[in-house]
Amino acid sequence: MTTGTGTEARALEILEVRKTETIAAPIDRVFAALLEQLGPAFETDQGAPMPLTLEAWPGGRWYRDLGNNAGHLWGHVQVIKPPALLEITGPLFMSYPVASHVQYRLTAEGGRTRLDLVHRAFGQITPEHRDGVGRGWAYILGKVRERAERS
Repeated sequence: MTTGTGTEARALEILEVRKTETIAAPIDRVFAALLEQLGPAFETDQGAPMPLTLEAWPGGRWYRDLGNNAGHLWGHVQVIKPPALLEITGPLFMSYPVASHVQYRLTAEGGRTRLDLVHRAFGQITPEHRDGVGRGWAYILGKVRERAERS
């Protein structure tokens, strides 16, 4: 026997976040810091460690390994051109019908690096994610800046 409330229509949401961080470090160091921050040094915007694995090659996975064959696929590397470009597609932190594309573009400007992030998504985006994603990306880019500037 099948039960349920029937069919519900819900509009797709569109999300676009743009952030720029200027970092007082050379582009190679910033790219390495980005890979580290998105991988084993990843943490929530409250500072809680949440290590991820980022396989830094085309088609590589970006995922959270919880052990015992459990985890969460965040996305796949769509484009990687070290040290200037990293693009990832996938659901990221959203475990529901959604598609995301995140682009990290690095530009050398003298002894500094400009890191531009664009995150675009569409799907059934929850209000909590819509409200928090900009704050989350700002936190992550700030951690990349700190890591690159101190190394």
